[in-house]
Amino acid sequence: MKKLILLAMCLCFLSASAQVKLPATKTVDSTDTYFGVTYKDPYRWLEHIRDSSVVTWFKQEADFSKFTLNNISGRDELIAEWKKLDKLQPAQINSRTYMKGRMFYRKTLPGQSVGKLYYREGLNGKEQLLFDPLTYAKGKTLSIQNFVPSFDAKYVAISYTEGGAEVGTIKIMEVATKKFLKDKLYPTAGVQGWSFDNKSVLYMWLKSADNKDPQARLNPKTKLHTLGGKNDIDFFSNASYPELKIEPKAYPFIFTTNDNRNYVFSGVGTVQPELELYYAPISQFNSGKIQWKTLCTPKNKLVRGLELVGDKVFAITYDGAKNYKLLSTDLKHVDWDHATVIAEEKSDLTLEYITHSRDYLFMVYSDGINNHVYKYNVTTGKTSEVKLPFSGTAGLFCVNNKTNDCTVGITSWTKPYTEFDFNAIKEEFTPGVFNKAPVYPDAYKNLEVKEVEVKAHDGVMVPLSIVYKKGIKLDGNNVCLMDSYGAYGYSMVPYFSSLENALAVKGVVIAYPHVRGGSEKGETWYRAGYKATKPNTWKDFNSCAEYLVAQGYTSPARLAGTGTSAGGILISRAITERPDLYAAAICNVGCANAMRLEFSANGPVNIPEFGTVKDSVECRALYEMDGMQHVVAGTKYPAVICVTGWNDPRVVPWEPGKFAAALQNASTSGKPVILKVNYDDGHFTEDKNVTWANFADQFAFVLWQCGHPDFQLKSDRSASVNK
Repeated sequence: MKKLILLAMCLCFLSASAQVKLPATKTVDSTDTYFGVTYKDPYRWLEHIRDSSVVTWFKQEADFSKFTLNNISGRDELIAEWKKLDKLQPAQINSRTYMKGRMFYRKTLPGQSVGKLYYREGLNGKEQLLFDPLTYAKGKTLSIQNFVPSFDAKYVAISYTEGGAEVGTIKIMEVATKKFLKDKLYPTAGVQGWSFDNKSVLYMWLKSADNKDPQARLNPKTKLHTLGGKNDIDFFSNASYPELKIEPKAYPFIFTTNDNRNYVFSGVGTVQPELELYYAPISQFNSGKIQWKTLCTPKNKLVRGLELVGDKVFAITYDGAKNYKLLSTDLKHVDWDHATVIAEEKSDLTLEYITHSRDYLFMVYSDGINNHVYKYNVTTGKTSEVKLPFSGTAGLFCVNNKTNDCTVGITSWTKPYTEFDFNAIKEEFTPGVFNKAPVYPDAYKNLEVKEVEVKAHDGVMVPLSIVYKKGIKLDGNNVCLMDSYGAYGYSMVPYFSSLENALAVKGVVIAYPHVRGGSEKGETWYRAGYKATKPNTWKDFNSCAEYLVAQGYTSPARLAGTGTSAGGILISRAITERPDLYAAAICNVGCANAMRLEFSANGPVNIPEFGTVKDSVECRALYEMDGMQHVVAGTKYPAVICVTGWNDPRVVPWEPGKFAAALQNASTSGKPVILKVNYDDGHFTEDKNVTWANFADQFAFVLWQCGHPDFQLKSDRSASVNK
């Protein structure tokens, strides 16, 4: 009865309302008992994702959400605006790789949905198309997952995917003829590299292409495929190297590099930030049993990648340095306990990443918001600061690191991504050859940014970035969208978001809380939103919401929040802890059932970040993170749109699905709770048309619920939802 009342209150579609309804969501008597505590899970049945009743339930939820969203004005206008901005964007060039005088790259033209693979002779040679995923398979929209050219640049291994599934098919193209060889590798998680003799490809083999199979991504292997061969070799895995004790959840990988051709390198990857790497003389590559030597283990506390310059290894550590410091050791005698300190910890900056050119190592720092670049001369040992053209997030890379000519791309909350060619010797910036900055309408030049700090529940000061249209009144009447993440140490760095800035020019306040769980204030900031300390993540978010209300930027009736992926923990717990603080929320492909995460295909690899129910302390922490577990019947929850991709390999559809079901059965606010199911998407997709449609639905829903005048129910709705 409650759902029929909600349908009448929120939709009022008369004849059409009889055709599309929320499905009746049953509950079951399902429980788990861990360490003497029993946890109820009445929606466990939705985890049986292949069961016909579950498939039907998701389809009915999808139909109802489509019916609802198609009746909101402003949605199509948003897509039109994003398309207009996209056409003003010059060609986007990314994934540049330089090999043997040839540059390979992915290029997306204005108006195109996905990028194509090109190459040119030298950095300024004639551009040549190699692979077009739009035309390769008739009737299918493919995306390039990744590509790696051979060391002689005669071949390029291309991994492509379909529908956001992140399960790749690898084919090998001969560059001169632009034709594929007969070799085809599937299912994979992408190309890893080549042997130095250019006769073999290394790739990540998966047990199954079924992202809904909990076993699909356990015990993956790096395999070696010889061109034209049929029997690929298990090159690196727990099966081939049991003495390394590689866990089933981990991804064992291999890499070879021109930075040092004397060795082959391997590693074990999970979401754990600390690096675990090995190496061996390249002479052992084809030995059948490589004698791996340890390059680093998690106890060395090395994070954020490392750089090889000849036999020197440069790496970032938080050991005794909460803001990170830079160390160096030698491959001939690796000793991190007595490593050379290249750059001591800075008190006011955190070290984000490193890269190198021929003569310089570059250190990119953050002040919590903007980047700062320093260069270290590997010969003289001198360090100096590089003054950037403008403040923001800086991406520095050297396509050909045998020179000192590099590229620096910068973006900020209000400035689109702009590239500069950078001469590292002279420290000169000139307009980049690629990725010119677009010229957007004047409305986008009238956006302002305010950086503040907000006192959290425990007195800690949390940075908050606020983007808004010039001249807004702080009278509490502005619609506001808060967006944050807070996991894995990933910071909310400034970037120009055409999707969200298109809302800002409509008067929507966009706010980015820099919550704990990111690393805006270093390693301790990250660890303060991690496992048992995870509640700080959503509590910081709620403190920022309270600040925005108190300062007149918005009010609870006009405030919405959004969290994506691991940010699903943030948003699901923010609204279950403070349902009175928000009018609406988006749980976008969100982890909203943390206690069950490790039982999905991608769950085990995430245990180092969130924990396991097999540990008493971590189990309790997972319960605290679990949005579904904290839904209480009879509570007035905000309007919520949960979003899932049916092909999602990272957050399985039943996680946001169970959260939506719990809210639908529990909420007494009369506000709609819907589950949008993208059957043409995974965790995300490169396809811009799918992305635009997805986010237009999300934004239209919450802006409607926050009372924005451009997003209201259409007055005339007589057509069937199936039209």
